[in-house]
Amino acid sequence: MSAWSAHTAAELRLQLRNGEQLLVTLGIPVGLLVFFGTVEVLPVDGADRIGFLVPGIVALAVMSSAMVAMGIATGFERSYLVLKRLAVTPLGRPALIGAKIAVVAAVEVVQLAAIIVVGLLLGWTPSWAGIPGALGAVVLATAAFGGLGLSLAGRLRGPLNLAAQNALYLALLLTGGLVFSLDRLPVALATLAGLLPTAALATVLRATIGNGAHDTQAWVVLAVWSVVTPAVAIRTFRWW
Repeated sequence: MSAWSAHTAAELRLQLRNGEQLLVTLGIPVGLLVFFGTVEVLPVDGADRIGFLVPGIVALAVMSSAMVAMGIATGFERSYLVLKRLAVTPLGRPALIGAKIAVVAAVEVVQLAAIIVVGLLLGWTPSWAGIPGALGAVVLATAAFGGLGLSLAGRLRGPLNLAAQNALYLALLLTGGLVFSLDRLPVALATLAGLLPTAALATVLRATIGNGAHDTQAWVVLAVWSVVTPAVAIRTFRWW
C-alpha cells in the first residue's frame, strides 16, 4: 500500500469516527430534506417542493464536506502541528493534499447517494439528462468551498477557525437560497446572496437536474469562486 493510499484510508477513518463531522455532512442535509419535504412550511407544494429542495440540499451537502468538515479538521491539525510533522515525512505535501481531496470526494459520493435516495422516496423526479452538468457544477463548487475552508484553516487557530467555519456555514445556509427562494429575502440581500457560491450552485443544480431556468450568471459566479478561493488558499495557507 502506498503512503498516499494509507493516509487516505486513515483520513477517511477519522472522518467516519467524528460524530460532529458526520452530523454536519450527513445528518443536517438529510434531516433538512426530510423535514422540509414532509412538513408544508415552504411556499411551494408537493413535487414542486421536493424539486426545489433536493438541489438546494445537494449544495448544502457539498458546502458541508468541502468547506466545514475539511476546514475544521485541517485547522485543528495545523494548530496541533500535525501538518508540520506530516509535511516533512515521505508522504509530502502533495500526497497529503491529495488524500484530503480524495476523502472529500468519497464523502460527497455518499452524501449525493443518500440525498438522491431520500429525494426519490419523497417523490422527486429529476431530469437525468442534466446529471453531467450537475456533476460539473459540484466539482466547481467543491473547489470553491474547499478553497474557502482552507483559507480560514490556514490562517486561524483551531478554536477560532471552528467558530469562523460554523458561522460562515450558518450564514451561507440562511442566505444561499437552499431551502427557500432568494425572492423572499430583502432585495439588497438577495442581490448579494446571488453572488455567493452557495446560491450559485443551488441555482445551477435546479436548472440542470430540476425544472429551473438556465442561469448564465450563476455558472459564471460559481466558476469565479472555484478559481479565486483555491488561489487565495494556496497563497495564504500556513502549515504551522
